[in-house]
Amino acid sequence: MTYRTLPPFGGDARQVAEVVNGAMSGKTNNTGEIALSNGTITTLTDERIGYGSAIIFTPLTVNAAAFMGSMYVSARNKGSAVITHPSNALSDRKFSYVVVG
Repeated sequence: MTYRTLPPFGGDARQVAEVVNGAMSGKTNNTGEIALSNGTITTLTDERIGYGSAIIFTPLTVNAAAFMGSMYVSARNKGSAVITHPSNALSDRKFSYVVVG
């Protein structure tokens, strides 16, 4: 879901109030979903990722929850990150994520 943003040179008072109120209510454009691959690395492609971004994961399935302690972000680049994790044939390792920074 995408939430309202402002034009590059600002907006009128109502537009600014809607965007600020939305952000204060947690309605930000920095979330997504990913499923881990069956190998040992999965590339997360998201234009909002940068070299210094923090990426926070929330498991959406029981199998994803089992991987939380054994996966990590091993590289961050402009527009992508590499997630390193154990190999497993389970197909439902789905996560939601938040990109900060």
